[in-house]
Amino acid sequence: MGAEAYIVSGARTPVAPRNGFLKGIDIYTLGEAAASLCLAKAGIEFDKVDEIIVGNVLGPGGNPGRVIGLQLGLSETTPGLTIDRQCASGLDAILLAKSLITGKLAEVVLVGGVESYSQRPRVYLQKNGEYDDSPMNQAPFTPWSDKDPDMIKAANDLAEKYSLTREDQDLWAIESHGKAWANKDRLQEEMSIIQDIPRMDQFTRNLTMKACQKIAPICGTITPANTSVAADGAAFVLVVSEKIANKLNAPRVRIASGLTVGSDPMIPGLATIPAIREVLKMEGLNRGSILVYEIMEAFSAQVLACLKDLDLDPTRVNIGGGSLARGHPIGASGTILAVRLFHELMVSGGFGLASIPSAGGIGTAIIFEWE
Repeated sequence: MGAEAYIVSGARTPVAPRNGFLKGIDIYTLGEAAASLCLAKAGIEFDKVDEIIVGNVLGPGGNPGRVIGLQLGLSETTPGLTIDRQCASGLDAILLAKSLITGKLAEVVLVGGVESYSQRPRVYLQKNGEYDDSPMNQAPFTPWSDKDPDMIKAANDLAEKYSLTREDQDLWAIESHGKAWANKDRLQEEMSIIQDIPRMDQFTRNLTMKACQKIAPICGTITPANTSVAADGAAFVLVVSEKIANKLNAPRVRIASGLTVGSDPMIPGLATIPAIREVLKMEGLNRGSILVYEIMEAFSAQVLACLKDLDLDPTRVNIGGGSLARGHPIGASGTILAVRLFHELMVSGGFGLASIPSAGGIGTAIIFEWE
């Protein structure tokens, strides 16, 4: 057997909708809060960290990974890397960390994601030598301007493809909030204290069908109730070699198999399906071998299509609620899935799987195994 990589701790901040209770906190402070708790849980010294990798999508540019590392107090010899694969950034950062560990280029990698919709910069495009006076609201996800999908329309197209009704989607959103609300005390265990902010996901509520029915649709069957809200937050996991894991008095999960695949850019929510199918093949498992799934809920339609196509048991999916009940801090959402899965595997043991689709038709999936 070759070299293995392990997650030995995970932590996140609470998640809050844009302009909610995290609006005054910059991404570096958000990242520092989650990362410091992650290191403390593992009981590892800051100067032992070989690399920090951070997913970030909305800005402000530069290299937030390096800035967070310095603000956190890591050694100046720990370089820092920032990646942008849109929604998949925080999960793909874990795959990069695994490759460093298994390639014996590092033994301790602090890896995560951070995003602040509240403090995102306004970007202006230059056209014909002059700047357009309106900010760019969506980056290009394909090279074809006439075929660059609006994410909400793409979600509605997905709902139509899988014959998902508005009621189907609203019921999943209601369940997501219900699971998160029922587990709110347990979820505090994975959250960092940041200033005087409560350790709770601000958006989680007692959502009802009556409330859902009052909400006007955005496009077809897609409504604000069955769409994940833009949000602020950060999450980190600590990825280490087997040698380091054996020295620590910490729980651990093996990063078993993981990959990123390309899919139809016009319906990006489909990308979780081939990613999950392929990663199960890589590990020689079937869907029933996975005790816990953490699947991104950018839209109810996206996760329901995944369940329907792969015939997954919904009782094993997003046990503590999903992003419909939290919000979607893009660069951090993938790592939040990993933090959630790490903590769920402490209860269930066995194998778990995290997966997320990304704009542009990209899907990432990783299998973890509790040891």
